[in-house]
Amino acid sequence: MDEPRPQPGGRRGRPGHDRDTVLRRAVELFNARGYAATSVGDLAAELGVSKSAIYHHVPSKEHLLAEALDEALDALTRALDRVSTGPGSAEDRLRAAVRAGVETLVAHQPAVTLLLRVHGNGAVEQAALARRRELDARLAGLVADAADAGAVRSDLPPQLVSRLLFGTVNSLVEWYRADGTLPASALADAVVAVAFEGLAPRS
Repeated sequence: MDEPRPQPGGRRGRPGHDRDTVLRRAVELFNARGYAATSVGDLAAELGVSKSAIYHHVPSKEHLLAEALDEALDALTRALDRVSTGPGSAEDRLRAAVRAGVETLVAHQPAVTLLLRVHGNGAVEQAALARRRELDARLAGLVADAADAGAVRSDLPPQLVSRLLFGTVNSLVEWYRADGTLPASALADAVVAVAFEGLAPRS
């Protein structure tokens, strides 16, 4: 295991590799190889620098994991905060939450992918999972509100409906490519349409 190293005061690392670049490349490696199987040495080799150069940017590999998970969770929280207090009916807010989930995933796909793959191994992952459970509970609350308003079926538990809805959104990380021909807005339209109107042809 790579031991944390102190960061010299005021140092930003070697020219050509800023902190954001280090984080982006780390997330790519974590997603491709798994967090546990990726070392700081692997990241250094990928960037073409020494391990000590990595420690100019961050104190440890775990710190990189925490930053990436916080990016995903902060973005998802902001999106949910925005739609939860937005105008319209309970159904409008639920639809907006699904749309915001798709758009946030697309905008932060590498970080969200990493979040969806953590299993609670260590304090950083456990903290991330706790925050994710809080988001899941809030989403289930939006489903319950829509069911109470008669906008969605009420014979299914809100937690189940929420998992089915947002499980669909989360599955996008496995196949969606931002450099493809399908823009995020069209993807969000399709997910919302299928989720709320089904696949029956429209008359």
